Amino acid sequence: MSGGYQVYRAALPEVCAADPARMVFTADAGGRCEVFAWDAAAGRARQVTRRARGTLHGTVDRDAHVWWFDEDAHGAGCWRFQSFTGGPDRPGLTDVPPGLPRGLAVSDHGTVAVAAGDGRATTVHVGPRGGRARTVARLPGHVTLTGITPGGRLLALAGADAVTVLTCDGVVRAVLPGGDTGRLWSLGFAPGPDREELLLIREREDGYVLASWRPGSGPATHDWCAFDTEITARWDPDGRSVLVRQDRHGRSTLHRADLTARTLSPVPTPPGTVLDAATRPGGDLHYLWTAAGRPPRLCSTRGTALPELPALAEPFPGTHRDVWTPGPDGPVHSLLSLPDAPRGPVPAVFLVHGGPADHDRDAYDGVVHSLVASGFAVVRVNYRGSTGYGPRWRRAFRDGVGLTQVADLASVRADLVARRLIRADAVGLWGTSWGGYLVLLALGTRPGLWQAGVAVKPVADCAAAYRTTTPALRALDERLFGGTPDEVPERYARSSPIHYATAVRAPLLVAAATHDAKCPPGQIRAYLAALRAAGVRHEALWLDSGHDGYDGGDHVTVLRRGVVFLDRELRGPAHRRPQTPRSARSGEHHTAEHLTERRRSRAEGHHPQRPARG
Repeated sequence: MSGGYQVYRAALPEVCAADPARMVFTADAGGRCEVFAWDAAAGRARQVTRRARGTLHGTVDRDAHVWWFDEDAHGAGCWRFQSFTGGPDRPGLTDVPPGLPRGLAVSDHGTVAVAAGDGRATTVHVGPRGGRARTVARLPGHVTLTGITPGGRLLALAGADAVTVLTCDGVVRAVLPGGDTGRLWSLGFAPGPDREELLLIREREDGYVLASWRPGSGPATHDWCAFDTEITARWDPDGRSVLVRQDRHGRSTLHRADLTARTLSPVPTPPGTVLDAATRPGGDLHYLWTAAGRPPRLCSTRGTALPELPALAEPFPGTHRDVWTPGPDGPVHSLLSLPDAPRGPVPAVFLVHGGPADHDRDAYDGVVHSLVASGFAVVRVNYRGSTGYGPRWRRAFRDGVGLTQVADLASVRADLVARRLIRADAVGLWGTSWGGYLVLLALGTRPGLWQAGVAVKPVADCAAAYRTTTPALRALDERLFGGTPDEVPERYARSSPIHYATAVRAPLLVAAATHDAKCPPGQIRAYLAALRAAGVRHEALWLDSGHDGYDGGDHVTVLRRGVVFLDRELRGPAHRRPQTPRSARSGEHHTAEHLTERRRSRAEGHHPQRPARG
């Protein structure tokens, strides 16, 4: 706990396949994210990790060993494990140098595969649990290990352009390209003895379709299981059916696909957002559900005792509605939260999501809670480039990188002002990572529309960030801009906030991290220097952390500073009533899995093989 705030990770507990009552999850421990073991039969949790900077990555294997990633301040480290009931910590594999986490997979018989990045390439190591590692592959760039077959014979590795299947000796069995119409995502091998079927999602021009691969027969596309917006999927324990989650228009639905019968059936869940879902042994469906006015809760269709999430005091402030604004590539969808009983138009804060391959959801958010409780309207815009609206919307960058998204923010602002929902003279922006980048770009390119901005760990200079960020994000920038800064310098310059720093008129709060590898501190310092030279009023807050901090204290510091800053700038002393309620959690549900290059096991913006700037 940190002043009543708690961090959390928006993911289900991982379940031991051989003993479903044994689980592993991450939760708050003194204001940090740490790994816990959960005994559902006894209803008892045991804290496994106690690291000064917190621990995010944890899982459990079939033999009930608890695994976690032991990383340093820069995100590099090694996997370790211990018995479910406790005992000494052991290295997952010996003779593996520290690296960035690119995936862990453990077979049913204890064969361990680890992928580690070094900033230039990804190295794959294999060996017996706790034993000496063999290096079986080294691949250029950012590659993610997405699975091992139950028998330990094959590995799946996902890169930007293809999925590669290797034997555990490093022999290439298949290279599966994304194709001309879009990308290919790998979601792991089927469970069960002697099963060697890999689950895939293929992007098409107008949607997404389930696919699979088997040795001998090769890839198969299941055209009967197609969706118009982004999906992710998980194998059911039987290895023959798949649980599919679709993100559509800020909400989600579940479906069960039977690959043998070729049938697709809806799985009932309450309206809102399912952040994570999985079918457990015995047919028990576990899912993590939330809605704008309802904090996340863990659910089991068979009443299995799951770890309790921290309770928040009710009632929750505000009312929530959808707003659709006409746009050149189709209507722009926004989630609008208004304070209780507003008397006419109210000051507003646009809470800008990052990614860009992500989207805002009908889901609880601690920042929204704090802002609405303080009397602000909160607007969350799923601008062009967001997921949840299909491939064409995600590729719609007609005005250029960043500038297209700023145009959507401006259009939604004008629409809400015209509807007399928000005040035209009291509109602020708040964004983190790529959302912070859009805040800076909007303040510089359309300075007359905004009265204040909060940019947390932003990109401020696209070319400088490209040269000093991670290889995965350099590849993302090359896709967005159509080349490197040396190849298309004018595109990077046109989309860079630093190019417009002298035009900024609104007061600005910038929060940055000294160890940030994704949005490096050097380019932020250069932007702040440009603001100083131009005489722009601004404040800077530096955090001694990386891009994906696991310490609740940092989140609390930014939240409090941001709410007070916006209250002062948008309302002034006569109407001041900032609140950062103790019930507001410091972890944001839509970014807690956007950690170490987006670790969520989901497609398009939520899958570990697709990097994003949060």
